[in-house]
Amino acid sequence: MRPLISAQREILDSLPMLPEVHVGLEEALGLVVAKDVWASHDLPPFENSAMDGFAVRSIDVTDAPVELEVVDEVAAGQASSASVTCGGAIKIMTGAPMPVGADAVVKVEDTEWIGETNRVRVLSSVDPGTAVRCAGGDVPKGAIVLRKGDRLGPSHLGVLASVGEAFPLVRRRPVVAVISTGDEVVPPETRNLGPGKIRDSNRFILRALLEEVGAAVVDRGILPDDAAIVSRVLNQCAGEVDVIVTSGGVSMGEYDVVKEAFRNAGSVDFWQVALQPAKPFGFGNVDGVPFFGLPGNPVSVAVAFEQYLRPGLLSMMGATALFRPRQKGVLIDSVRTDPAKEVFLRVHASYERGRWVASLSGSQSS
Repeated sequence: MRPLISAQREILDSLPMLPEVHVGLEEALGLVVAKDVWASHDLPPFENSAMDGFAVRSIDVTDAPVELEVVDEVAAGQASSASVTCGGAIKIMTGAPMPVGADAVVKVEDTEWIGETNRVRVLSSVDPGTAVRCAGGDVPKGAIVLRKGDRLGPSHLGVLASVGEAFPLVRRRPVVAVISTGDEVVPPETRNLGPGKIRDSNRFILRALLEEVGAAVVDRGILPDDAAIVSRVLNQCAGEVDVIVTSGGVSMGEYDVVKEAFRNAGSVDFWQVALQPAKPFGFGNVDGVPFFGLPGNPVSVAVAFEQYLRPGLLSMMGATALFRPRQKGVLIDSVRTDPAKEVFLRVHASYERGRWVASLSGSQSS
């Protein structure tokens, strides 16, 4: 059997990189940045108030409570033409630029308006810089906000918008064809199962996993155990997509027609990987398009996706982090595994007393 790490390395070494494109932020979620992104200006771009209140000179409120004359009012999106001088204050809203002369903001809850006058009573003192957001306090001009290979999540999109990168350079989203195989497999909406039939769950597992990783999915449905049909569909897919994924038909049985189909449709090796579940696996290409032949059992499909397809697609997209984070923990159940294989168990995990504790989630059947 081929070691898992060797299989992964061979896959990653053979996959092509997808082309670079500029996309709008509304289309960029899950894609990978193709070059470093720099802040072209300070963020925030100007000194502003962190709360509603009064912009003051901190020295004027040292002996609070004190009364100050309110000389102007400024809201977010505006700028005051007045300055704060000795004994003065400017009413200010969150996000508004700090007026000239002011070095702190007294929150509105610590003030009292004095009748019908233009004066305010400040009830507590403040230090210089209180409730003031400095220009560049979040990101200074020239800082790298995203590095080549970073995968874009929701907060990354906010950062890109904030620094004016409305059309970032990314690797194109992969287009992936998904196919289930087997005469026994029927659509999930089938009401009455005939003898020996099972509903197809693999396509829906794979569709969700592929969309989560950032791929666009082309669902080619269920194919029968007919090598000619499988071969024809594989060839059609090769002209339409970046990657082809099948489930089923890669084991050792004489009805595993995916293997037979590749005599005419492509160049694929079928491996026995030292992995449990998901030992049988096919990898190669159809007319130059990468092909992943996954086993037919649903848990095996999910494990194979995590170990081969997810890192492979992320590599094609230019990501630097290809595998999910791992944590060490303590398994409280007794298990017996094959030492010649890397075994993946499904567990319930919780963080207890400074360590991760795992217990088997139930049957480990694939």
